[in-house]
Amino acid sequence: MSQQKSDYVDDTEIDATLDELPTDEAVETAVENLEANGFDVVVADSADEALDAVQSQIPAGASVMNGHSTTLEEIGFADYLSEGDHEWDSLADEIWSIDDDAERQAARRASQTADYFLGGINAIAQTGELVAADRSGSRIGAYPFAASNVVIVSGVNKIVPTLDDALDRLESVAYPLENERAQEAYGVDSAIAKELIFRQELEEGRTTVVLVREQLGY
Repeated sequence: MSQQKSDYVDDTEIDATLDELPTDEAVETAVENLEANGFDVVVADSADEALDAVQSQIPAGASVMNGHSTTLEEIGFADYLSEGDHEWDSLADEIWSIDDDAERQAARRASQTADYFLGGINAIAQTGELVAADRSGSRIGAYPFAASNVVIVSGVNKIVPTLDDALDRLESVAYPLENERAQEAYGVDSAIAKELIFRQELEEGRTTVVLVREQLGY
């Protein structure tokens, strides 16, 4: 079941000052510093443009896996991956067709090495660092090394001035919203159990950040 931020934001207390649309200057600074840190960056003006940008990153025949991301749902990628007219190998569809729990878990681990792994991020510092956390690590485990290519999609509302602000955003915006979603979707609390600060990408062309000039995800 697809869930949108609007489904539960009204029931969640967050620090709204860390979820605002930044100035054009702040976006430009973030782009410059992300690129200086080795990330490729694409700036899209809308969710539809972001979906086009993501699709253009992935060649035919590639194996594709996505970690849960409200942003990927909001731009339409999650539906496109499972239902769209593409020539990719959707590992997610293969995984969720497996009935045996242990076999499915093993397949989830193996999917971290997909040709292309897509997901969101919880905060972006203008200084060029990405911050994310998971309860299980099934998303961020692919980002540092495992996947051959990584595509991260984010609304510009996740851009904040400093790395400290990005860590604050994780705690005071992303976690409360994800906790509400997890309770609604799975009946369990979420947790900032496994946390990633992605400071640099040292492999040229491996990680692309698609920034969308909209307020998306959390």
